[in-house]
Amino acid sequence: MQIRHLQYFVTLARVGHFRRAAESCGVSQPTLSAGLNSLETLLGVELVRRDRRFVGLTAEGEAALPWAQQMLHDCDGMLRAAGRPGIGLSGRLRLGVIPAAMPAAGAIPPVLAIDHPDLQPVILSMTSREIERALHAHDIDGGITYLESEPLSGVISWTFYEERYRFATPADGEFAGRSSISWAEAASAPLCLLTRDMQNRRILDAQMTRVGVEMRPRATTNSYTALLSMVRMGGLSSILPHPQARTAERDPSILVLPFDDPSPPQAVGLVVLDRHPMSALTRAILSCVRSAEFRRRIEPLRDTR
Repeated sequence: MQIRHLQYFVTLARVGHFRRAAESCGVSQPTLSAGLNSLETLLGVELVRRDRRFVGLTAEGEAALPWAQQMLHDCDGMLRAAGRPGIGLSGRLRLGVIPAAMPAAGAIPPVLAIDHPDLQPVILSMTSREIERALHAHDIDGGITYLESEPLSGVISWTFYEERYRFATPADGEFAGRSSISWAEAASAPLCLLTRDMQNRRILDAQMTRVGVEMRPRATTNSYTALLSMVRMGGLSSILPHPQARTAERDPSILVLPFDDPSPPQAVGLVVLDRHPMSALTRAILSCVRSAEFRRRIEPLRDTR
């Protein structure tokens, strides 16, 4: 079994197109097809359904895919482990980050560069469910997400901070002059919120259920930038995690209010696969977020108000 044939298979499964898979692997399409045929002959099963184009994986291909992903990941880990001692890591370290935690992601590149100046962090915006899938498929090396709400299985986690919520509303609107707000008042305001595929929205929905009210937003989006724009220019209000609320506080057209009865805080932090031996990239990112320098840089996110 040749590693490059596994790479062809995993890449094709990811991109879903023979030509693009070949380009991603740096080979011609006939070379990729021949490699897939060799892999199928070795295994004695058909992995890919074809009809002049890629149709999908067979049941056997779906079953084999996680093993192929794991084998490629382990091969990469072995090559890194066998590298020259004392030489820092190089290449890319891929991190999936929920939009709510993006403010924490900015502290990673400078701290990681202290020990690994040639290692390039790649920060990807993902939902918590996308992070879970990508982590187990080895498409990312770690994720920054919620740790206790809808917790992931088979991972090691490290808490960065606890997320709390604030109400953002036009400064000249109906809540002008207020110093706090109730959840019921917030729910009755004309709201813009995240879409329900975003975990932050599901957390807020659960909070509203606990206090016995229902939110019916006028608009939804998967972008915090869009939420702030709708508050600033659209006359709507929103409920934001405190890191995004701090950005809103710097805008004189937006009033940010705490809640009279704060909801339970939500732990946010790093997750990596719990596997032994641990890969060099996993050790690098864990060492980064556990360092005193990283803790110093994210200290402003540790809201205790």
